[in-house]
Amino acid sequence: MAKLYFRYGAMGSSKSAQALITKFNYEEKEMRVWLLKPAVDTRDGVGVVTSRIGLSQPADVITADMDLFSIFQEREREFYDVIIADEAQFFTPVQIEQLRDIVDLYNVPVFCYGLRTDFRTQLFPGSKRLLELADSISELKTVCACGGKAIVNARLDKDGTVLTQGAQVMLGGNERYVPMCYKCWKKATEKGNAT
Repeated sequence: MAKLYFRYGAMGSSKSAQALITKFNYEEKEMRVWLLKPAVDTRDGVGVVTSRIGLSQPADVITADMDLFSIFQEREREFYDVIIADEAQFFTPVQIEQLRDIVDLYNVPVFCYGLRTDFRTQLFPGSKRLLELADSISELKTVCACGGKAIVNARLDKDGTVLTQGAQVMLGGNERYVPMCYKCWKKATEKGNAT
């Protein structure tokens, strides 16, 4: 029985690498994989999933107005054995529901990799819907500079100050975001507010 999986973690927890490893494992068994990424994620170029450790693979780019269920139905002759979605937090709640429908109606497993929360510790809409609908939810862990478990994606300004205001979506990598435990993040935000 197929499932909808949500594998989340803070920045730097190897989500994209795990997505690409999962793709490799299915393809090694001669199964067809549909690799997706949202159009908003252009950090490493359009149409490619790239990990910080150098793995990369071409992927279908999905815009917010695309109906994933309809696309899957149109491609039924190609029939995918599995769907892997990177940066799933950027998919719309409706698109998450469409992936859920593919799982249930076609018995195709769907693996979604992404962030749970933004730099303010607020859920992304796509992640919220995944937390509500996924059959399996697991955390990919990474560490804060203090050695504790990182759960916050701290956004930094050009001077390294932790930000707590701004647009929810602002693309960036290690130059803009650092994983932090909540205690360190809270301390950094209070320090920033005091200056």
